[in-house]
Amino acid sequence: MWGNIAISFLLAFIVAFMVTPYSIKIAKKIGAIDIPKDDRRMRKKPIPKLGGVAVIAGFAISLIYLVAVMSIEGSINLFDNNEYFKKLVGIGLGVIIITITGIIDDTKTLKPLQKLFGQVLAAVVAVAFGVQINNIEIPYFNSLGLSYEVSIVATIIWILVITNAINLIDGLDGLSSGIALISCISLLIIFALNDSPMIAILMITSLIGALVGFLPFNFSPAKTFIGDTGSNFLGYILSVVSILGVAKTYTAVVIALPILVLGLPIFDVTWAIIRRIIKGKSIKAIFKADKGHLHHRLVANGFSQKQAVLVLYAVSAALGLFAIIILESGIWKALSFLLMVIAALFLGYRNFLTEKDEKGEKYECGVCKYIYNPKTGNEKAGIPPGTDFEDLPDTWVCPVCGESKDVFEIHK
Repeated sequence: MWGNIAISFLLAFIVAFMVTPYSIKIAKKIGAIDIPKDDRRMRKKPIPKLGGVAVIAGFAISLIYLVAVMSIEGSINLFDNNEYFKKLVGIGLGVIIITITGIIDDTKTLKPLQKLFGQVLAAVVAVAFGVQINNIEIPYFNSLGLSYEVSIVATIIWILVITNAINLIDGLDGLSSGIALISCISLLIIFALNDSPMIAILMITSLIGALVGFLPFNFSPAKTFIGDTGSNFLGYILSVVSILGVAKTYTAVVIALPILVLGLPIFDVTWAIIRRIIKGKSIKAIFKADKGHLHHRLVANGFSQKQAVLVLYAVSAALGLFAIIILESGIWKALSFLLMVIAALFLGYRNFLTEKDEKGEKYECGVCKYIYNPKTGNEKAGIPPGTDFEDLPDTWVCPVCGESKDVFEIHK
C-alpha cells in the first residue's frame, strides 16, 4: 500500500509543480486575472488565478495512472459490490462540471446563483452514480438507516457545504490550499487507521501531492492564486472522498471525523451565512460578500497576511490532530489535547498583542528619511495596511528614493 501511496504522491507533485507555471501563462492570455476591485482584497496588484488547473491536472493524472496500473495487476477491484468504477465516473463528471464552472467564473465572473447551479449539478451527478451517505450506526442504539430520499438530500448538502466552505476561506495567499493540504493529511491518517477503501486513500494522496506541488507558487508572496476553479475543486473532492473513506465504518464517531478535520472552513462558512442573514435581514444577503471572515478579522487585529495564514494553519492542524486522537485514543485524551491547544493559542495571542505594543513598528529610510508605518502600509506598491516591515517582499523599495529594504532602520 505504501509503495502505491508514494507513487501517487510523487506523480501528482511533479505534474502540479510542472504545470503551474504554464497555468500562469494561460491565465494571462485568457484574462483569468484577479484584479482588486474593493477593500476586501488583501493584495492590490493583479495576480493570475488559474492555479487550480495545475492542481486538478496533478490529481487526475496521478489517480488515473495508479487506478489503471493497480487494476491491471489485480491489487484493486473497481467492479465488486462497492461499484467504485461507477462512483469514480460520477466523481470525474462532477470534477468536469466544477472545472468548467470555475474557469468561466475566473475569466468572466459568474453570478452567485450561477456558481451554485454548477455546484448543485456536480453534486447531483456524484449522488446519481452512487456516492451517498447511507446510514449512521450510533453506539448503544440501533443503526440509523437513512431513506433513499434523505440520503440524497444529506449527501448533496454535505457536498455543497464543504465546496463553499473551502471556496469562501480562499482570501489570503496560500490559505485555502494550505488548509486543504492539512485536512488531506489528517484524512489520510484517519483512513489508514480506519482501514478505509484503497480508492479513497489513493484519491486523498493524489490531492496531497498536487497541493504540495502547487503551494510554492501560492504561498506569500503568491505568484498565482488557485482561483474559484481550484477552491471549488478542492471542496468538492474533499467532500466526496470523505464519504468514500468512511464507507466501511458507519459509526457516529467515524462519520464525525471529517467534520472535525474540516471544522475551520465549516465554521467560517456557517458563521458567514448567519452573519449575512442577520445583517441583511434576508436570505439573499447570503450571497453578498463581506469582510467578516476569520482571515479578515485576524488581519484587522494587527496580524500580517503571513501570520494570519500560519495561525489558521495551526488551528486546522489542531482540529485534524483532535480527530486523529479521538479515533486512536478516545475522547478524553482528545479533549485534554484540545484544551492544551486552546491555552497555547490564547497565551500566544496575548504575547503577540504585547509584542505589538512594545515593538518599534515604524521603520525609517537611511537615505531620504521616509518612514514606513505598518498601520498604513504602502497602497501604491500593493502593500495593505497591517503588513509588518519584516513581511514586506524582498523586492520592495522605498517609495520616495527607490532604495532597498536594507537601508531601513527602526524609527526611534
